[in-house]
Amino acid sequence: MGQRFPLTIKRMGINGEGIGYYKRMAVFVPGALTDEEAVVEVTSVATRFMRAKVHRIRKASPHRVEPRDSYADQVGGFELEHLDYPEQLKFKQDIVAQSLERYQPEGYRHYDLRPTLGMDDPYNYRNKAQFQVRRNAEGQIEAGLYAERSHDLVDLPTCSVQMPVTMTVMRAVVAMMQDLDMPIYDEEAKSGIVKTLVVRAAAHTDDVQLVFITNSQKLPHKHELLERIAAELPQVTSVMQNINPGETSLVWGDDTRHLAGEETITEKLDGLAFKLSARAFLQLNPYQVEVLYGEAKKALDLQPGETVVDAYAGIGTIGLSLASVAEEVRGMDIIPEAVSDANENAAANGITNAHYELGTAEELLPKWIMSGFRPDAIVVDPPRTGLDGELIETILAVRPEKLVYISCNPSTLAKDLVELAHDYRVNYIQSVDMMPQTARCEAVVKLTRRQ
Repeated sequence: MGQRFPLTIKRMGINGEGIGYYKRMAVFVPGALTDEEAVVEVTSVATRFMRAKVHRIRKASPHRVEPRDSYADQVGGFELEHLDYPEQLKFKQDIVAQSLERYQPEGYRHYDLRPTLGMDDPYNYRNKAQFQVRRNAEGQIEAGLYAERSHDLVDLPTCSVQMPVTMTVMRAVVAMMQDLDMPIYDEEAKSGIVKTLVVRAAAHTDDVQLVFITNSQKLPHKHELLERIAAELPQVTSVMQNINPGETSLVWGDDTRHLAGEETITEKLDGLAFKLSARAFLQLNPYQVEVLYGEAKKALDLQPGETVVDAYAGIGTIGLSLASVAEEVRGMDIIPEAVSDANENAAANGITNAHYELGTAEELLPKWIMSGFRPDAIVVDPPRTGLDGELIETILAVRPEKLVYISCNPSTLAKDLVELAHDYRVNYIQSVDMMPQTARCEAVVKLTRRQ
């Protein structure tokens, strides 16, 4: 610990950190870029690798730029803000290649890896943020994100990747809570009430939802607070409270209550309107989501009369966008609110050939097949953990002609392709930059059944 030495950065790892080698040991250095020469300081040592921080840069990359956010090196969500945007897009294509190299699914060396589709303006895109709320030593209320690998709060006065309205609402509500001297949750004392503020904005309707996540059902000064929000923040169309008592690593509790305005907000995508309840999942980048779903549609290449299953359906965004072509769309999710949102969204958009059920794909697919329904195509959009093993087995048993995998984690994608590539040919992988300035990468994979 604390040892310093010169290091040449050979490449960047999947989390956006620079990687060099010292005495044959890999050294991970956040904030360092490929081909840079730096003096680094060791921060931790494991059996097969070390972590270090940049002490000073001797030779900077020509692609290094000044980050817009002064705290970009302290909190997550900005880990590539010091790398110019064209290079960020190349990096995202490269992490797909690195992941394939690691897991080596059948034929991976010949996969068509297409250049990453990026944004014209890679800022001001995030439609939602969960801001932790705490009091500092001076008694001032702060709201922001935790510093990397800690519970130290970094107050965020500005944030260049958020839609500006989310920051406006958050800063105004923090000022109101300060004026009203509201009880803020204290992690050490395990007391107090307001833990987290969640702000979500709809890019195409101007609706904004504000959720107070609290330690108890009580919300002191609720009436004064709601009066001020109505008077000073007319853009907030929905105010909710989510109750999440006690010490827990989960941000959300199970109990969500309506405080003011509407219970949901509406977002428009691809000509369809989607109602969003407080806990419903929607991609964080409303501008690139149409690019992502457009690529999924292109990859599926549905023909009239074909049926499709939308696994991990959420509020139905992908499946409903396919309903105009498909004979029938069926989808599923494990969150009850998401399933009811999906069915309501189908009805609200006049779509009669799409139906959503509560449960996992590995439970529901065999049941549907037993009743005589056979999908021509399946689209999967799993969480970062990738596909459930049972679902992979189910897909390989059902053997739909077409399969499209929308991935938000190249590592679990590559791992899942090891199984899938026995029965399916990978036509191509199209990476899409949903989260500029971060190391996160989404990809759409077109797979067709081997004959």
